[in-house]
Amino acid sequence: MNTHCMRYTVGLLLALLFAAGIPFAAKAQSTPPAADNGYLVKVGDLAPDFTATLTDGSKVRLADLRGRVVMLQFTASWCVVCRREMPFIEKDIWLRHKDNQEFALIGIDRDEPLDKVQAFAKATGVTYPMALDPDGDIFAKYAQRNAGITRNVLIDRQGRIVMLTRLYDEQEFAALVKQIDQLLEE
Repeated sequence: MNTHCMRYTVGLLLALLFAAGIPFAAKAQSTPPAADNGYLVKVGDLAPDFTATLTDGSKVRLADLRGRVVMLQFTASWCVVCRREMPFIEKDIWLRHKDNQEFALIGIDRDEPLDKVQAFAKATGVTYPMALDPDGDIFAKYAQRNAGITRNVLIDRQGRIVMLTRLYDEQEFAALVKQIDQLLEE
């Protein structure tokens, strides 16, 4: 096959793959697969225990929340996507369930001091509890230390992880809200 014919065939094949919605190899390499999202835990795992100090000075231990549906939100003030997602967490999850004793939501702020976390919560308008993770040790129980934040971990009443999210996607967030509602109905 001559070079011109080979280029035409490769071009036609790539056009067909693109039209069918199959990504090019170069694109596939630049975007990590969904399974490679930096999490160290997976759905079905027992959520790693931790104790954290909340911005009001009280302490919370994950194991003490067993029997409740728990959502952990990993965040930081410098995270643009977190700032975008947090008002939805406040409105669509926290305000709906804050009075339900069978639900707990904890925002876990990575690598920032108390005053910065308090200012961040105020700036984003969130009223749910925020915990400090000054050295990122809590985060490191769930994801690789160098992995990005904007993560939500949903934990069932038995302490098992039932959903993991990364970044903010409207459909995925809607699925998270629905999953919380379903778990609370059980």
